[in-house]
Amino acid sequence: MANVAFIGLGVMGYPMAGYLQKSGHATVVYNRTADKAIKWVEKYQGRMAYTPREAAEHADIVFICVGNDDDVRSVIHGDDGVLAGIETGNTIVDHTTTSADLAIELRDACLAAGVCFMDAPVSGGQAGAENGCLTVMCGGEKTTFESVLPVLKSYSRQVQWMGGHGQGQRCKMVNQICIAGVLQGLSEALTLAQSAGLDAQLIVETLKYGAAGSWQMENRAVTMSKGQFDFGFAIDWMRKDLAICLEEAGKYGLELSMVKNVDKTYEALQKNGLGRMDTSALIAGVKGNPITALMRTGLNCISSDSI
Repeated sequence: MANVAFIGLGVMGYPMAGYLQKSGHATVVYNRTADKAIKWVEKYQGRMAYTPREAAEHADIVFICVGNDDDVRSVIHGDDGVLAGIETGNTIVDHTTTSADLAIELRDACLAAGVCFMDAPVSGGQAGAENGCLTVMCGGEKTTFESVLPVLKSYSRQVQWMGGHGQGQRCKMVNQICIAGVLQGLSEALTLAQSAGLDAQLIVETLKYGAAGSWQMENRAVTMSKGQFDFGFAIDWMRKDLAICLEEAGKYGLELSMVKNVDKTYEALQKNGLGRMDTSALIAGVKGNPITALMRTGLNCISSDSI
């Protein structure tokens, strides 16, 4: 069993840290909002720290799951940062979805400090974190991956080493592009189905075992057809991820036209106040979909608790 720290108790980090503690790893947590850390300790019986440095001081592995590149930098660097507290030879694992450039930057900073680093973004969403069945895409030294693998399995169903530093983040970009494409197709397909009077639940039961089947179809098609989006992975975060994808693609001279179109639709939905809605709200951007009309009459198809 390892001594571990977990930095960031959002909808993903909170249950992930819980699985570490329940698996027998002595877990210390840090969250920018201390109330969240206090609640976590009450639930899981671990310990809380008041700075990232304090959390890292006795941790064999420090896990980070925050918002974006700058959020990661803010908990890594500085007098109260992870690098100021972690012991030489120990490991930092970043579960945040970031640019590959940040992964290389942190590799260099950790190397200078004598610390191992691995970029390890996750897929599976809030439900995957809560059920302990995430997919983890890892970039870094193979020896580092092998050393942390038993601990990562605490909250994961699939853990894969993708190659050197940054490759975990690049794999996550591929993941997000695939999701965007599936949701775009599903949004247009369901719009046709609704216009033709087809039943969404019957469509799912009929198609899920065929070539069109997908996680998005099984888990989102019915809620999309009902205009229910107050759960899951927020549009705000997806736009952040798609921006990373487009920036990376630009380095190779690639034109990701579908990604650009989906991003523009999400941008319009953000402007309509839907930034915190699940990414399946993409259907509201399809011209002619009845959900779009409902949005224009006060978002009465959306849970007001989530706006």
